[in-house]
Amino acid sequence: MTHPARTAALFAGVVARPGEEPLALAAGDALGAAGYGLRHGGYNGLMEAAAQGAARHNVPVTAITLADREEWGPFNPHVTDVVYAPTMGERLHTYLDDVDLVVVMGGGAGTLHEVTAALYYATTIRPVPVRLLGPAACRLGEFLRTEQWLVQGPTRPLDFLADLPDAAALEKDLAALTSTSPR
Repeated sequence: MTHPARTAALFAGVVARPGEEPLALAAGDALGAAGYGLRHGGYNGLMEAAAQGAARHNVPVTAITLADREEWGPFNPHVTDVVYAPTMGERLHTYLDDVDLVVVMGGGAGTLHEVTAALYYATTIRPVPVRLLGPAACRLGEFLRTEQWLVQGPTRPLDFLADLPDAAALEKDLAALTSTSPR
């Protein structure tokens, strides 16, 4: 297994909207090809599709989940490492404290919780790049800006955030990120 210089967190759901599973597979593939290890919830749906794509590149695929949640089911077959966090807060810190990139796709309440944590983290703790990938995530970003949940200001720039409509946009963005990254 290759130990990458970079790590990406993927926040995405288990239920896919039309066209999202192929996009998740392409996203995982692009991340792995760019040398990013993948952190995700570890389960099925979009997480599994992205994990499958990343695994093609022999990078670590880490499941980060809550301890004592057997009812959530088994991990997808592409998981290479597991982190069991005792609390939701610790789980989010495990995702975000040293991650190099956050990629957000469509999902449910859990994904919404994760993306709001990432947005707060990027505006308050450190400006980790957050990429909203695909139609559902881009609509969420548009809503948050339109309704002023996210507002550009002198102390809170929003340049960490980008809407990426498709896999080609992600690949282009990854090329730009990896060319400017100090790692």
